[in-house]
Amino acid sequence: MIPINTLIGAYCTGYFPMATTEGLTWFSPRYRGVLPLDAFHLSRRLARVVRGDRFEVTVNRDFRRVIAACASRPDDAGNWIDTEIIGSYSALHDAGFAHSLEVWREGSLAGGLYGVSLGGVFFGESMFHAETDASKVALCWLVDRLRDRKYRLLDLQWVTPHLARFGAIELSRTEYLRRLETGLSVECVFA
Repeated sequence: MIPINTLIGAYCTGYFPMATTEGLTWFSPRYRGVLPLDAFHLSRRLARVVRGDRFEVTVNRDFRRVIAACASRPDDAGNWIDTEIIGSYSALHDAGFAHSLEVWREGSLAGGLYGVSLGGVFFGESMFHAETDASKVALCWLVDRLRDRKYRLLDLQWVTPHLARFGAIELSRTEYLRRLETGLSVECVFA
């Protein structure tokens, strides 16, 4: 298991871990994906879904089920979440640094996401859906929560076409580290 202080120190300096075929690997991409909280794009259709009563959203109700669901998500490139990652982030959750949003439909877990909160920065780690729109609803709720609590930065690691539709952009490592330092200097409470 990765020690909590090692994980926190890595995040504070721009690194995050992933399980790879070579074992645990630390990454600090040349271009970092972020979602500017003031530029979040929400389609009309998704806004109706979020406002509707199809889903219920909770915070930190079932972190371990969320991370397990993210780990079991199909991934052509191999899954970066192994038992060491699950154990390490579960310990971070128990210590109050890692959080989950769960999306429920009729009592069943339909989707969710998890990440790490340090200062005014939320590091999004992974999300999943078992039902259409559930992970998108989790992302919308996350952005609203971060805005309400005056967070400065939502780190996505990399920009995917899916996340670009919501307004995700790439920052150079230098610009990312500048914004990271500013965000870490602010004290925000996620839960």
